[in-house]
Amino acid sequence: MRVDIWSDVVCPFCYIGKKRLEAAAEQAGVELEVHWHSFELDPEAPLRQEISNSERLAQKYGRTLAEVEDMQRNIAAMAAAEGIEFNWENANSGNTFNAHRIIHLAQSKGLGSEAKEAFFYSYMTQGLPIGERETIEDVAARIGLNPVEVDDVLNSDEYADFVKFDQEVARDQLKVTGVPFFVFDQRVALAGAQPREVFLQVLEKAMETAHDTDTAPDVNQCDADGQCDSTTE
Repeated sequence: MRVDIWSDVVCPFCYIGKKRLEAAAEQAGVELEVHWHSFELDPEAPLRQEISNSERLAQKYGRTLAEVEDMQRNIAAMAAAEGIEFNWENANSGNTFNAHRIIHLAQSKGLGSEAKEAFFYSYMTQGLPIGERETIEDVAARIGLNPVEVDDVLNSDEYADFVKFDQEVARDQLKVTGVPFFVFDQRVALAGAQPREVFLQVLEKAMETAHDTDTAPDVNQCDADGQCDSTTE
């Protein structure tokens, strides 16, 4: 089954949603054909933040540091239930445009899901600075991409149009305001890192029906302003 997914590599709910979808597909015996699409939560972000991720979020949204840290702990607990070690204290957020370009390169080689997983892991578990070239090159090498091709992409504007097009489709056609956002079989839409049983229901619906696109309720997303919370903002 084809699944189109809009996400960002610094979105913990996108990683959680990926794991829940994979588990649901395995349980249902459904083979997925995943197409990854770019969605930058903060296109204006620098390559590397000079303050901690928690401090940045507290400043941006007018919350106390304690409130943000409590929110991050809750997300980490949700992640742990899906086998993800989210070391939020060490998160090095930054601009993800180049990471998205490399994901498109990887996808052209049939390695899109491997690239996405490696970027998620690098940011959320290893705490690597996701916007810096060294991290991007490390991820690319880890999944077996040709370093010369990777350098050529990073030294050019290659795949930039792919990233921009993905985001235009999300904004103008799908009216996406937060990620993750899933479209099953190009007709059934699901927003947020829904519980595993919801993914199962949607997989079944996509297999059994041919109705017009529907959208499930939003829950557990990172919004278009880059804020992640356990409820839709």
